[in-house]
Amino acid sequence: MSESTSPVPTPKKRARKKQGPREGTAQRRQEILDAAMQVFATKGFRGGTLNDVAELAGMTHAGVLHHFGSKENLLQAVIDYRDSVDSSEAHAAYGLDFFRHLIATANLNATRPGIVQTYVVLSAEAVTEGNPGSPYFTGRFEGLRELVLSQIRALNPADDPLTETELRSAASNIIALMDGLQVQWLLNPGSVDLVDATVFGIDAVLRAVSAGAARRRIITADESA
Repeated sequence: MSESTSPVPTPKKRARKKQGPREGTAQRRQEILDAAMQVFATKGFRGGTLNDVAELAGMTHAGVLHHFGSKENLLQAVIDYRDSVDSSEAHAAYGLDFFRHLIATANLNATRPGIVQTYVVLSAEAVTEGNPGSPYFTGRFEGLRELVLSQIRALNPADDPLTETELRSAASNIIALMDGLQVQWLLNPGSVDLVDATVFGIDAVLRAVSAGAARRRIITADESA
C-alpha cells in the first residue's frame, strides 16, 4: 500500500508550494485593495490610515506595508484598480456611440456606489495642497476633456461652427455634469435618477453643439454683468 501510494501526494504537495504563495499573495493584495477603497471612500486619503485599512482587511499594519510599501503606493494601487474595472470601450467608440457609452457608464455606476464614492472622494481631495493623487486626477481630466472634445467636434456643423472655446466648454460641461450628478446621487440617491439626469444633460449639450453658432441662446454671459 505504501509503495503504491507514496509517489502520488509528492507532486501535489509541490504544486501547492509553487502556486499557493502566489495565489495567497494575490488574494491578500485584493483584500487590502478592497479595504483601502472602503477606507478612502469614507475617510479620504488624509483621514484614512493604514491601521484602518489593516483592521478592515484583518491583518497588521506591517502586513499592509509588506504588500504595498507605503500609503502613497496603496493610493495609486486603488486608483489603478478603480480604472481597471472600467471599460476601455469609450476610446474605440466614435460620434454618438461614444456618448451612448457614457450613458452605459452611468448605468453601470448606478450599480456600484462604493467605487463611485471612492472616485468622488479621492478626486475632490486631489485639489488639496500636496495630495499625492493630484497628478493623476489632473492628467485624467485633461485626457477626458480631449477625448470628449474629439467626439464633440464631429457634431459641430461645418456651415455654422462653434468656436474652439465653445467646443471646449461643451466638453468640460459633459464631464462636470457626470461627476456632479454622482455627488448628488451619493448624498441622496432617491432625489436623483443618475441615468435619466445624465441622459438629459448630455443630450442638452449635444443639441446645443449641433444647432451651431446661430442657435438662440436663453442666457448669455453678458447678462451676468
